[in-house]
Amino acid sequence: MTQISANKVVTITYDLSVTDENQEKVLVESADTDAPMVFLFGQSGLPEEFERQLADKNTGDAFSFSLTPEQAYGDYDAQAVVDIPRSVFEIDGQTDEDMLQVGNFLPMADNQGHHMQGKVVEISDDTVKMDFNHPLAGMVMHFDGKVADVREATAEEMDHGHVHGEGGHQH
Repeated sequence: MTQISANKVVTITYDLSVTDENQEKVLVESADTDAPMVFLFGQSGLPEEFERQLADKNTGDAFSFSLTPEQAYGDYDAQAVVDIPRSVFEIDGQTDEDMLQVGNFLPMADNQGHHMQGKVVEISDDTVKMDFNHPLAGMVMHFDGKVADVREATAEEMDHGHVHGEGGHQH
């Protein structure tokens, strides 16, 4: 049986809950057998503590753990909510109104060319308020799931740093 360790392709199913303001768990995401999470262990970009909690588990093993904001995506940062001139979203003087909707996540880049996702939180005549916090920032996350499969990564997957094929990246 293959154990989860560096450079293994891991397939898991899980329920992710977060603790709400009343200190109750609220389900926010599920990955089931029809749409499991598949990732390259050690190169996933997931929080380090998430991977540490799964290390050494085998196919069929259940898991249940929680991550604090410090172990996951950090505290919510009010400084990451910014007003951007509405003109930034115009192409040839026109705004794509379908794209520019409250709640939409938009790919953006900062002045140094770093790519990030921003959530549209408010739109006015002159500005668009964007939240660049991770959607799970500031939240305690609770994972309950099962390891569905563990396999060796192919040389190509190792070269590319991500999973190919079912559940992975398609070239």
